[in-house]
Amino acid sequence: MKPYLLNILCIFSTIMACAQNKVNPVIRSYGTVFEIPTADHKPDPSLEYKIIVELTENTPKTDSLNIYLEAIATLINLHAAEGVPQKNIKLVVVLRKGATYAVFGDELYKKYFKVENPNRQLIKELTDAGVEFYVCGQTMIKRNTKEEELMQSTKIASSGLTAISTYQLKGYTMIKF
Repeated sequence: MKPYLLNILCIFSTIMACAQNKVNPVIRSYGTVFEIPTADHKPDPSLEYKIIVELTENTPKTDSLNIYLEAIATLINLHAAEGVPQKNIKLVVVLRKGATYAVFGDELYKKYFKVENPNRQLIKELTDAGVEFYVCGQTMIKRNTKEEELMQSTKIASSGLTAISTYQLKGYTMIKF
């Protein structure tokens, strides 16, 4: 009987160890993360996290959510799940090249891809959480894109490269997806 009890305890312990809580502390609909209470490294909640993310590619499936944008939601939720206050997460996204499609308004997105922009709600949640979006002005000109054709929350940089270099000199850490 004892070997069976030991086996049952081992199985139960394994199940409990794998059944971590899923959370979405800031970006509620996207970027679900798991709590890892036994992690040896965690973000320091007392630090200010200044992050600039460079996106240069559109998602392969243009009728689906941009996976790189969802990675940004995950990044925010990972920090928040470990106790970093939302006010300590400063995040700027610079979209260049193919990534600029992600911030097209529905009308322009439909013109290119025959569907409404599937990223609209995610970008709204990210913007509501304080994320700033800059689109490369050079790419806009090359594509004959007008400011009013973009999502309202999108800002225009004279170039994506200069926006990145400026934010890095202001102490932002660069992440490229």
